[in-house]
Amino acid sequence: MAEEWVRVKIKDLFDVVVEVFTRLGVPQEDAEIIADVLIAADRRGIGSHGVARLRRYVNGIKQGVMKAKTEITFVKETPVSLVVDGGGGMGQVVAYRTMEKCIRKAKENFVCLATVRNSNHYGIAGYYSMMALKEGLIGISMTNAAPLVIPTFGKDAVLGTNPISVAVPAREERPYVLDMATSTVPRGKLEVYNRMGKKIPLMWATDENGVPTDDPARVLKNLLERRGGGLLPLGGAEELTGGHKGYGLALLVDIFSGVFSSGAWGTRVYGKKGQPAGVCHFLGAISPEAFVGKEEISSNMDDIIKMLKGAPKAPGKDRIYIHGEKEFEREEENKEEVPLYHKVYQDIKDICSELGVSFKI
Repeated sequence: MAEEWVRVKIKDLFDVVVEVFTRLGVPQEDAEIIADVLIAADRRGIGSHGVARLRRYVNGIKQGVMKAKTEITFVKETPVSLVVDGGGGMGQVVAYRTMEKCIRKAKENFVCLATVRNSNHYGIAGYYSMMALKEGLIGISMTNAAPLVIPTFGKDAVLGTNPISVAVPAREERPYVLDMATSTVPRGKLEVYNRMGKKIPLMWATDENGVPTDDPARVLKNLLERRGGGLLPLGGAEELTGGHKGYGLALLVDIFSGVFSSGAWGTRVYGKKGQPAGVCHFLGAISPEAFVGKEEISSNMDDIIKMLKGAPKAPGKDRIYIHGEKEFEREEENKEEVPLYHKVYQDIKDICSELGVSFKI
């Protein structure tokens, strides 16, 4: 129903979110980074990772599992690589600062890859791959997460939803921006369905006994209390439908993020209640000049995108999409305002009341 959604001005929402974080002790510049990452998700139609997550960060800071003042340590550095310790700070700030440095190094040395430990949830993976895109570079962004996903033939969650994002510039066409969880859906999608009182498809998750369920509240409660069950890997529960491939991709992300940084992985992420999360990321920037050059790669990207979009369509379908295309179109629709589900809007209002922040949206 239309009245269930509230459209709010981006500038007003940005100011409120920034003030929420500064009231909690987050430095102004860092608060602006976090707000931009969250609102970017809402603008691109990824409400599961937008300001709906504000309560999560507020509680994390209050409980001391997220540090309001983010202090990053570059543990190891070469001309083309970084090992970073996020110090338990805000994931958006850790990832943003790390990607900034990757971009600088890639401009000097063609490539820079960074593995990050001791961070927190960083929002949409695509935000950071697109940071490189804005500089004419190829961007890579991955992160592990709380154990929410069941390995193929397993019963309980061991791996995170572990998203992967890769962004590649084109010339005339919109850039290619892959941004996907390695599970059937991210946890945030279950939270959206739960807020809206909707059932989930049976191929998304299982209950505590390993049986497919359509009850998002049950799955979320089980995951919170680690009672068993969880989300299924991309492809579902069985090898027959390719679930082992999603499982393999999730494990790859954990290796690049957690193993390569000597951070946390698998069930060690969010391992102990009340302790730092230990989330790990893998970020990278690559210059097209390392290969055949920006102009040629951009031209080639136009060609492959046009080839795909011009391919024969399935019956009843009139369009083939390129990864990121729907999100770019949504972003254009949401230039000035973003839609917030009424429960999200109310939660932000409640947070402002609790912190003494003027609710100006």
